[in-house]
Amino acid sequence: MTAVYKRELKSFFYTFVGWLFVAALLFMMGIYFTVLNMYAGYPTISYVLQSIVFLLIVAVPVLTMRAFSQERKYKTDQLILTAPVSVGRIVLGKYLALVTVFAIPTVIMGIVPLFLMQAGPFQTGISYISLLGFFLYGCLGLAVGLFLSSLTESVVISAVLTFTALFLGYIMSGLCSIISGFGTTRIAEYVTKFLYCFDMVGRFDALSSGYFQVEAVVYYVSFTAFVLFCTVQSIQKRRYVVSGKGIRLGAYSVIHIFVAAAVTIGVNLALNYVPDRYTSVDVTANKIYTLTEDTKKFLENLEQDVTVYVLADEASKDADLDKTLRQFEGMSGHIKVEYVNPVSNPMFYYKYTDTEPTVNSLIVTGMYDNVVVDYSDIYVYELNYATYQNQVTGYDGEGQIVSAIARVSSEEIPKFYIITGHGELDFDERFLNAIEKENITYEEISLNGVDAIPQDADGVILNAPTSDYSQEDVKKVLDYLGQGGNALIVPTWTVESMERFEQQILGYYGVSVAEGMVVEEDRNYYYQIPYFLLPEIVYDTVTEKVADGMVFAPLSRGLYYDEENLDMYYQPLLTTSDSAFSKREPSGGEDYGRSDSDIDGPFVIGMKAERNIGDGEVSRAVIVASEQIFTAAADDVVPGYNVKLFGSMLSSLARREFSMSVPVKYYDIGNLAFSAQTLTVAAVIAVFVLPAGCLVAGFVIWLRRRKK
Repeated sequence: MTAVYKRELKSFFYTFVGWLFVAALLFMMGIYFTVLNMYAGYPTISYVLQSIVFLLIVAVPVLTMRAFSQERKYKTDQLILTAPVSVGRIVLGKYLALVTVFAIPTVIMGIVPLFLMQAGPFQTGISYISLLGFFLYGCLGLAVGLFLSSLTESVVISAVLTFTALFLGYIMSGLCSIISGFGTTRIAEYVTKFLYCFDMVGRFDALSSGYFQVEAVVYYVSFTAFVLFCTVQSIQKRRYVVSGKGIRLGAYSVIHIFVAAAVTIGVNLALNYVPDRYTSVDVTANKIYTLTEDTKKFLENLEQDVTVYVLADEASKDADLDKTLRQFEGMSGHIKVEYVNPVSNPMFYYKYTDTEPTVNSLIVTGMYDNVVVDYSDIYVYELNYATYQNQVTGYDGEGQIVSAIARVSSEEIPKFYIITGHGELDFDERFLNAIEKENITYEEISLNGVDAIPQDADGVILNAPTSDYSQEDVKKVLDYLGQGGNALIVPTWTVESMERFEQQILGYYGVSVAEGMVVEEDRNYYYQIPYFLLPEIVYDTVTEKVADGMVFAPLSRGLYYDEENLDMYYQPLLTTSDSAFSKREPSGGEDYGRSDSDIDGPFVIGMKAERNIGDGEVSRAVIVASEQIFTAAADDVVPGYNVKLFGSMLSSLARREFSMSVPVKYYDIGNLAFSAQTLTVAAVIAVFVLPAGCLVAGFVIWLRRRKK
């Protein structure tokens, strides 16, 4: 085998073929590396590999077409047929030589992450798992080319057959979707499942998404071994055809091929029945595909049976959503996932909604309710101002599914009223979604239009009013709180007098607000400017979900409370450092210096308060004195943590043991940044120097051998 390997490897690099193959791959890698990683700053090479995988459809046939075809054409295959070496060793030697040639540009690409990770946060796990998938896909392609080369003595036919096979493997996923879309019978379903076995790129795409799957690796390894086995059988049949026993041996080979095919398919099918938690690993930096501890805790306590219907044929399913659903199914015996083909069952959704959901939408059914999760809500889209097109920036599959399961398995749904009419700061979509994901309904209400806060209110939200409450409005709020009502209160700094709001509503809980705005002098406790606080997080059930990160609280005020009041219970949640002070006159936010009139800290800027109203009843409030804390802009500074805190606060006021809200998981971990000089040098080396060096080396070696 070693002699065959060396002979084949030399033949690739003594001719121009091997050098051309390496140069072509490096050239395409260099172009996409420059555009995607250097210019755009994407922190992973998976996009580069996904962009150039199509090149293997053309490059692999060029590399493999002469492997056996040329030897058959010039009758040198007789040496193989009569050699005292097993056919398996000959095939393996040739195959390993092909793999070595392909490994050269792959290894060079594997060095790139070591360079890129010096420029900022980098998706190392995704990059190398994607590179593994690219290499395994290429190895399978080489095996296919080697096998088809053994079937004909025409180099051209060998190349065309290999190109056709790889092209079909490349588009097979789309073909399966088309067939399942037109099919309305079980036959179409079985056909698509069979054809999915030939989807060579689908597993590579799965690995490139950052979800390492043993199933994908086993698929590539097992099918590569099977194709090589078929190659051995093909040559073995020709080796003994002159013996007069060709028919019997041919039948013997066919039987072996069927057995090998059955074993290969059986191994891959068996892995489908192994729970993902044993065969898959999430290697994304943000753990996009890993269920959070809160979700696992929620599923452990789930007692109701829930069925999740996915409106899609399994051949056209969303791979990421399917991963999440399978984890839910594996974590709880009460959850069942079923795929419903909307083509063969076009009226299925009528049982649950009048509006037709999009493909891959979910219908979650339980004992108490049915919920439709539209596919458009699974992903978060933002406008890319460079291209003026929407692009996917986040994945909310886990959060939407948890919220839906909680809703259909809960007998009672809490309701909160958002108070308006006093210049309150509006919640943006991110925080309104967080309310719904907590399995809480909400409604805006103006106190001017009602006689009292509705009896069905489980809580009210007073979010940064900028004009004072009337005495009548104050009475409505206090009457509600006096009956055991709950409130999330966000006082803000304003030049307007807020005497009634601060002295009566906050005063109901024995809380007062320091004059001015908090300035933080400890650099560890603020972001960019001293008014933008990164407060200390005091551990509590409310802050448990954010204890491992940071909360951003810009433009905060200090809170005081009476610890001696026996009717009250207080628990600080967010505090400043000892060096903080409250500036009485913020002066437009530009003056951070301490003056004699300013108020020394430290301060509480977020807290829980509970007032005993008699007969065992308690009125609860969560007070956060930062007017911008519950905005998307603030949440973006500490991705997701402000939303997590908001959800936990509402869950606490709804008197739940733990929060049900799972924030959106964002793909972005920050872009890479390079100087113009570094970018230029890297681009020249990647696009020109390395490919040109391979071509020059190949030409020189070819020219020298020709002169000999």
